Amino acid sequence: MDVDTRLLRSFAVVADEGHLTRAAERLFISQPALTKQIKQLEALLGVTLFTRSRTGMTLTEAGTALAGSVPAVLDSWDVALRTAKSAAGRADRVLRVGFVASGANELTQRIIAAFARRRPGWRVQLHQTSWDDPTAGLASGDADAALLRLPFPGEEALDIEVLITEDRWVALPAGHRLAGQEVIPFADLFEEPFVATPEASGWWRDYWLASDERGGHPVTVGAVAHNPDEWLNAIANGYGVSLTPQATARFYQRPDVVYRPVSGVSPSRVGVARPRTPDVPAAVRDFVRSCLELRPVPETGEPPVPDPGGCREPDPSRLGPSPQASRARAPSSSVMRSGATARE
Repeated sequence: MDVDTRLLRSFAVVADEGHLTRAAERLFISQPALTKQIKQLEALLGVTLFTRSRTGMTLTEAGTALAGSVPAVLDSWDVALRTAKSAAGRADRVLRVGFVASGANELTQRIIAAFARRRPGWRVQLHQTSWDDPTAGLASGDADAALLRLPFPGEEALDIEVLITEDRWVALPAGHRLAGQEVIPFADLFEEPFVATPEASGWWRDYWLASDERGGHPVTVGAVAHNPDEWLNAIANGYGVSLTPQATARFYQRPDVVYRPVSGVSPSRVGVARPRTPDVPAAVRDFVRSCLELRPVPETGEPPVPDPGGCREPDPSRLGPSPQASRARAPSSSVMRSGATARE
């Protein structure tokens, strides 16, 4: 019998969480889609894996037996897949780097140049993902490393180094009543509808709605967007406003959208991430070192100037795991109007 590993992965997360909604958030899929996957797996195996109740999902005897074996199976498959893809990349001298939105901002090109100095003949293959996958391909094994906007669901399974800290601004329609202000207090935005990332992006969605910084004020979602183009169009059409990194004002300029600084909301961070494995490929280590080589100096905010030879070694201690970020969430898929609150 052949069973899709995707079904086993979904089963393992539901078994771990004991709750469909939380499991769906971790998997970046909708709850109905997850329910369908569990039923499909039960039909394939011919057994009932969970008893369902209003309080959650409880493993049956058959489910408990399967839950004891599945993690090892998935771990072995992930290692095999990652090893095969990484070997193919090494053979072609290609490093796959995922990123979301603008990556590490203007630092991205300098990082690639620094990596090229360390690894002559190698090429960085950049791959931009939609907001449905805040890990930019790391979770699926489609990326060797990634430049990511922190925090995001699943970061505890990765090694991350923070590269940039920048303020969160707000994007508004050009004709918005607050567009003329130089700085907008976050409290002035509490009653505004917001453009959000998909619900499947989990608590990354909540982070960009600043749900934990509203003092109990509910969030109204006016539209959902999967990528920057959908997001910009929703804002320009007046469906909502949105918090965004300061760099967005430089990378996504449009005459019908304005960006303003926001006071009273915490900043955002960009980090370089890689899978947490004991056998990190040398090319991935060199990419991380290239990122750290150009990490802005805290006092000035400016990147250091590389040595003429190009490859100054950073402090090795900076290559270890970074502290985990505070929990948060993000905005949604193809643009749809909605009057519902984000908690619904």
